[in-house]
Amino acid sequence: MMQQVYPAAIHSYTYELNKDMQFAAAHYIPTDEAGRCRKLHGHTYFANITVAGDTLDPAGFLVNFSKLKQLIHDRFDHSVLNEDAESFSSDDSNRFPTTEVVARTICEIVQRYLDGMGNDARCLQVYLRETPTSYCIYRPKAVSAHE
Repeated sequence: MMQQVYPAAIHSYTYELNKDMQFAAAHYIPTDEAGRCRKLHGHTYFANITVAGDTLDPAGFLVNFSKLKQLIHDRFDHSVLNEDAESFSSDDSNRFPTTEVVARTICEIVQRYLDGMGNDARCLQVYLRETPTSYCIYRPKAVSAHE
C-alpha cells in the first residue's frame, strides 16, 4: 500500500492511531440514480481508520492494529457487500453499500468494538477510497467534550 496523508480529524485526545488496510469487494446500488453502478461490480477499497483516546489498555494499546484488521478486512474482503444483511439492505436507501454508507458502517463496527474495551476510545474518522479518483470521509458527530 502506498504511503498517503489523510485529512486529520481535529480532537484533543492524547493518543491517535491510524490503521490502513485494503479489501476487495463487489457491490451494486439498486436504484436508478446509480446508473451503471446498478450492476454488480467490484473495487479494491483502501481504508484508513482513525481511533483516538486518552487511556491505554493493560497491554499498552489504545486498540490493537490487528483487531481493527480482523473486524473489517476479515469481514468484507472478497465479499459481495449487498449480501451482508446486518450492514446493508436492498430495501433501505440509507443502507445501500455506497462509499458513504460503507465508510459509516466501518466506523459503526469499530466503535461497537471500542465500546466494549472500557478505555473510552473513539473512532473519529474513516477514510474510504473506492477508486483512484473517488473517496469518502466519514466522521461521526462528536459525543463528548473532547472532540
